[in-house]
Amino acid sequence: MKQILFAGVIGLFLTLIGTPLLIKLLARKGYGQYIRDDGPREHASKRGTPTMGGIAFILATVAAYFLSKVITGYTPTYSGLLVLGLMVGMGMVGFLDDYIKIVKRRSLGLRAKAKMAGQLIVGIAFAVLSLQFADSRGQTPASTKLSFITDFGWTIGPVLFVVWALFMILAMSNGVNLTDGLDGLATGASVLVFGAYTFIGVWQFQESCANGETLTNPGACYEVRDPLDLAVVASALMGACLGFLWWNTSPAKIFMGDTGSLALGGVLAGLAICSRTELLLAILGGLFVLITMSVVIQVGSFRLTGKRVFRMAPLQHHFELKGWSEVLVVVRFWIIQGICVIVGLGLFYAGWAADK
Repeated sequence: MKQILFAGVIGLFLTLIGTPLLIKLLARKGYGQYIRDDGPREHASKRGTPTMGGIAFILATVAAYFLSKVITGYTPTYSGLLVLGLMVGMGMVGFLDDYIKIVKRRSLGLRAKAKMAGQLIVGIAFAVLSLQFADSRGQTPASTKLSFITDFGWTIGPVLFVVWALFMILAMSNGVNLTDGLDGLATGASVLVFGAYTFIGVWQFQESCANGETLTNPGACYEVRDPLDLAVVASALMGACLGFLWWNTSPAKIFMGDTGSLALGGVLAGLAICSRTELLLAILGGLFVLITMSVVIQVGSFRLTGKRVFRMAPLQHHFELKGWSEVLVVVRFWIIQGICVIVGLGLFYAGWAADK
């Protein structure tokens, strides 16, 4: 358990001291954010704020993970490395997108097809590799069965699993990307979900089927390959994002950019897949789902009827245009995300208790 504590503290420390250094570097190079002309007028003042801040918590998370291993003497696991690799890979796609925005001086970066191709390459690599590296009990990092709080139903096979994993990765990465429209909104919401996955990883480790006779509830054990290491990754992410939030909260000194939002969405999907909580992620990350659905509804309504349901999508901008201050929207959306996490963890525990 010490490695979980070390990972979180190191991640927090690294972003607290490292993010201002990154801000100075990005500002010196002129790597500032470009703001949409059709957005809320209050956002015009954010033009030029350093972006690509996701670099800070990506590097801090990776460093915190490996330093916690060095300090405690534990070795990295395939599950932990695959989830971190997914985060870094998606972050690299986002970095290219951000970099093109800055160099070309426009609000749109990579072309849609190029961006999608990058996400597909990273997602397919993760999905295929996650079905390899079986341990002594035959458990691989991911499972070809669908899961809610544990695996259920029939196996869907490796091909359909890759499609399903890609859907999750693309949905969550773009969901976090859409949520990242107000200072601190996506960062704070992500902290809450990573906290939930830290708890889930610890619980699954304590109630792992590998523990045999020491289980408090043998009928509800978890077949997860490396639950404790997934908790280490989640703790490192929680600490790193919390430290970044110090600089990202309103008024933001730096934005995470697509570098950060795609990385966070990818790693959330990776944690869900490897912890066998795929469908539960839709509840734990409920705010991301809600904001994504607001865009789907807005686009669908406009194409079908020519009318808009919201004043502006994503949803957070609708409330801004209704007169809510940015801070008010962020705090209330954090509350919604907190409720989603509480409900999700309640369902997770209820599923375990029901099998007693």
